[in-house]
Amino acid sequence: MSVWSDVMGTAEDLADQFLRVTKRFLPHVAHLCLISTFLEDGIRMWFQWNEQCDYISITWNCGNFLAAIFVLLNMVGQLGGCILVLSRKFVPYACCGLFILIAMQTIAYSILWDIKFLMRNLALGGGLLLLLAESRSEGKTMFAGVPTMDTNSPRQYMQLGGRVLLVLMFMTLLHFSLNALMILQDIVGTTLIILVAIGFKTKLAALTLVIWLFALNLIQNPFWSVPVYKPMHDFLKYDFFQTMSVIGGLLLVVALGPGGVSMDEHKKKW
Repeated sequence: MSVWSDVMGTAEDLADQFLRVTKRFLPHVAHLCLISTFLEDGIRMWFQWNEQCDYISITWNCGNFLAAIFVLLNMVGQLGGCILVLSRKFVPYACCGLFILIAMQTIAYSILWDIKFLMRNLALGGGLLLLLAESRSEGKTMFAGVPTMDTNSPRQYMQLGGRVLLVLMFMTLLHFSLNALMILQDIVGTTLIILVAIGFKTKLAALTLVIWLFALNLIQNPFWSVPVYKPMHDFLKYDFFQTMSVIGGLLLVVALGPGGVSMDEHKKKW
């Protein structure tokens, strides 16, 4: 037991040292990772304008004009939202706009019926929720009429919601296989996502998940190794940048901490 405590203590010391070294630029890296999937999707819509319009027009039988309006809204909305987030201007409005675009794409591209992609979209929404929480030092304006236990309650519950939604990404990576290595990976992964969800040893667990997810992303989604003209290139590229956005959300958890609704916070009161 003492050996395990020593290992955990050393790991937490390393995590704290990492935070001290990176605290000035870690949030900026988190923001860039978080908006990467929107940035990539907006640029792809520009270069694949005709294909995107044709897909929407054929799928929904809505005609070329409405399909073009839909694609234009998505392209401008995503690129504009990215610019606002990176410039730290009107971030709450940018987050709300990106939330709406996620919902629109979930319906338009039939993601609602694909559990894997739906969970990943919800995880992406969790990252935006954390970004929204970061942009609001106190619960005000948007939440002015909501009863709260204290002034920080809205932010705390946004952080809780963001953490819970983020872990959905990892549910899509579990294999439930009888292979010994896969079983070990599932156990470790499940333990880490539970720790992040309940807010216990949060920064260490989230940082470990960042490293794990980044390694898996490089291994499973090497879009650069597939020729551009093959459909698999776009599929892997989409998956890669969506995963990077979830990594950005986890980096925000590392930078901000778990918030008030967490075991880490309650430990301080014990």
